[in-house]
Amino acid sequence: MPTNRRMESAAGREKALAHAYRALAIRPRSEREIRQSLKRRGFEEGVAEEVVCRLKDQALLDDRSFAVNWTQNRVRFHPRSKRLIQRELSQKGVSQEEIAEATEDIDDDQTALSLARRRITRLENLDRKTRTRRLATYLQGRGFSRSTVTRTLASLFGDEESET
Repeated sequence: MPTNRRMESAAGREKALAHAYRALAIRPRSEREIRQSLKRRGFEEGVAEEVVCRLKDQALLDDRSFAVNWTQNRVRFHPRSKRLIQRELSQKGVSQEEIAEATEDIDDDQTALSLARRRITRLENLDRKTRTRRLATYLQGRGFSRSTVTRTLASLFGDEESET
């Protein structure tokens, strides 16, 4: 009977590892995400810990590189404020030190201005007041502070104000 139990345990570890590989094939994950995923699938904590250790040994699980990858992806494809990216990483279980390292090069003013310039083309037919309000709402929805939004709008519409 003990042999049978060991086989079930080994089979469980292999199933857990296969599940983790599939999750990592979709996108990079943090250690916490892998642990939570295995827990949701009913695997014991001991098995989850073994899987995490094995993935770390294989260099498939690294929160520092995950944080850098996540940050680069967000800045490039789904721009948002530094604060919002930091919150996302924190929710994924990345340490504050690793979050700080990964997000240190983000410039909210530059990101907000770039987003606003892309967005403004959709709002060209609106009056200035409506366009300004919608841009401000859009940028705040992306996590930018009121002061960053104000600076961005002043930068965008500064020329228009001098013309009128």
